Amino acid sequence: MKKLMGLACLMGFSCQALEITVKDTLGKPLAGTAVWLEGDLWPVKKASLLKKYSMGQRDRNFTPHALIVPQGASVEFPNFDSILHHVYSFSQPKAFELKLYRDKPQAPIHFTQPGVIELGCNIHDWMLGYILVVSSGVYGLTDEQGKVELPLSDTQVGTAVLKVWHEQFENLNKPESQSLIIRDTSQKEVYQLKRPLLEKLDFLTDETDGYE
Repeated sequence: MKKLMGLACLMGFSCQALEITVKDTLGKPLAGTAVWLEGDLWPVKKASLLKKYSMGQRDRNFTPHALIVPQGASVEFPNFDSILHHVYSFSQPKAFELKLYRDKPQAPIHFTQPGVIELGCNIHDWMLGYILVVSSGVYGLTDEQGKVELPLSDTQVGTAVLKVWHEQFENLNKPESQSLIIRDTSQKEVYQLKRPLLEKLDFLTDETDGYE
């Protein structure tokens, strides 16, 4: 996100940012929350579609665990492990399958529809990952303090729809949202979730999977 802000500066835009802090229903800061803005002022930018996006597998886990990409982007799935992985998704926006492979598949996967892509590995049941495809040019994930900075230009002061998503939502396909009036380029907002999160499940790993 800091790189994106730096690019905005080089293009002559304001280097300010909208700071969003996300809290759960108990008022505690919530890390790993996807936040993005929708509206006429926040379209997907062509330059962002040319970027390389990657959802790898390392130490029998997806890395990053959650990835946000703009609608129309392509994502690579490199395997950094010495073992084989079999990546798949049954999610409605994009169902696909990358059968047992090492290193990197020949072609990235193209995501044309917005929504949540839940990822799994057919060999390692505990491996879960998420790709969030958004109809927006401005997005980010909250840090350990529940904060994320969304870069603004002076031309993006106005009304937006703030979208918020977390992997522990009961319905992954329904992000929360609210209208937001952005009055200046250094605004700070706090968003508290409207619905409680599901308890996070811990899965046992198997280091002897037989696919060395």
